[in-house]
Formats: sequence, C-alpha cells, structure tokens
Amino acid sequence: MDLKNVGDLQALLNLYKQDPTLLRSKQMSFLRDSLESMGDTISGFQRIEAFPLKLGKVEGKPADQLTSEESDLEMDEDGIIKPDEDDPQEMGDENVEVTLDMKSNAEQKNEEAYTALDTGDLQNAIDLFTEAIKLNPLSSLLYTNRASVFVKMQKPNAAIRDCNKASELNPDDAQAYKWRGKAHMLLGHWEEAAEELALACIWDYDEDTNALLKEVQPRALKMIEHHTKYKRKRTLKNIQKIQETLDWIKSILEEQEKAQSEENTWQWMTRICQRYLDFFMAIMDPRIILAWLDVTWNPDNISKYRDNHKFMKFIGQVD
Repeated sequence: MDLKNVGDLQALLNLYKQDPTLLRSKQMSFLRDSLESMGDTISGFQRIEAFPLKLGKVEGKPADQLTSEESDLEMDEDGIIKPDEDDPQEMGDENVEVTLDMKSNAEQKNEEAYTALDTGDLQNAIDLFTEAIKLNPLSSLLYTNRASVFVKMQKPNAAIRDCNKASELNPDDAQAYKWRGKAHMLLGHWEEAAEELALACIWDYDEDTNALLKEVQPRALKMIEHHTKYKRKRTLKNIQKIQETLDWIKSILEEQEKAQSEENTWQWMTRICQRYLDFFMAIMDPRIILAWLDVTWNPDNISKYRDNHKFMKFIGQVD
C-alpha cells in the first residue's frame, strides 16, 4: 500500500476520534455504508446512530419558534450574530460560454479584489469578485473568495450561498467547507459548523481550521445531547397521548355495551350512528387514519393538514 494513503487514512481516523458525528455527513456516506455492510461494531459507531448530527434542528421551524423545552439550553452566545437578510447576491450565468479572454479578465478582477482587501475596502472587493464571477461563473474559487469576504463583513447567509455554489461546482473544494463552517459559527449553528470544518480538514488539512474545529466540537456535542433528551421527552408525551386516545376508544366501547344491554339492537344502532356519524365516516377514510397517526407521533406535522377540513373536524372530535 502507498505510504501516502496510509497517512491519509490515519488523518481521517484522527478526525473521527475528535468528532464521531463526522461519519453521519452526506459526504462520508460511502464509508458509513461500507462499514454497515461489514457489520461494523467499532467503538463509537453505535453512538453515532444514537446521536445523529442534525438532531438539534427542527425541520422547517426557525430557531426563534422553538418550544420552551427545546430552547432551555444555555449556550455561550459570544460571537453569534443575527442572520443577514440582504437580497441574494449576483451569481454567474452557468450557460454562458467562457472564452480565454473572459477567464483572463476574471483572473485580473480577482487580483484587483485581493488588492482591495489589503487596503480594507471590503465592499469594493465584493464588487470585484462579483465581476470576476460574471466573467467566469464556473470557477468555484471565485465563489469561495467572495464568501471569505462576506464572512469578514459578518454576512454569514451570503457566505453560505456562495459556498453552496462552490460545492456544486467542485464537491471537493475544501475552502467551501471551511468558509461555510465559519459562517455557521457566526450563526451559532454548532453542529453544522463542526461537520463543515471536519470535512474541510479531510480535503485540505490546516492548523487554523483544525483549531476552529476543536473550538466548535464541545458546543456541537452539547447541542446534540440536549436535543436527544428533548426528543425522548417528546416521545414519552406522544405515548401518553396515544394512551389517552385508547382510553377514549375504550369508553366508547363501554358505552356501546351499556346501550346494547338497555335497548334493542335497532334503536341502539340508530342512536350511535347519529351520534358518531362524523367519526365513523372519518375512520372509513384511510387517509384520515394515516394523517391522525402522523400527527400523533409528531404534533408539529399538524401544519400539513390545516387545509383538510375533514381531518381537522375529526381532530376536534378526538379532543
């Protein structure tokens, strides 16, 4: 085996020891699938399954709308800023045919942007990088260069957009992971920052990025453990709600038995059908049952069915 490959493998293992959640990233799926196919039980792998990297984010819910239980974690907010809400920056037209002259002019604009950076003129640097991107929209380097300036200007969302574009053009671009990781740090997205910085070290290791990774990891793991605890609490609440529903169904059955003993069958059927007509009509529709199960296991999913009058009426009967 090539000694360089051995060194690369050792570097990957060192990063894995620092951040076991790294194996959950999309870019490392090939390695995770290989380990699973071999029945891997190495120390830490099962922990990754139990503590997936992105547990901390509730899908589709902004941070300021989290419940009190989700947001009761005390974290050091030093250095965290509010997200920038500027209109998306200009991106190049990927369909344009880039000529040699356009590439040459883009390189010239790139150099001019660096000169502007040296003088501290960040906005001018952004404008020059944008001109370069328009000339050569297929260069991932130009997008990461502009992203680095957005980070310095404390505009993390703009930086993330540029890094996403750079990753589309070149998935192995370590600079895209590095600057996206720094942008997530500004937003306090510790799990995402840890993942991005770890991947940056894999593709192109440097001491500064590794130092940032070590700074982020404790916060990321703390967030993961906190949200895992919350998820367990929510699961227990869901179980309790299901038990309440079963008790409600049991009370209906008991009422039916009582009615059967007091009235003849025809009178009982007429009364029950009139009383629970809407309920029985609902449970005859499998879509209503599936929606009810979906909401029972995750109450947040009720937003998907707000326009379904039949289902909402059914929920009202259950409550």
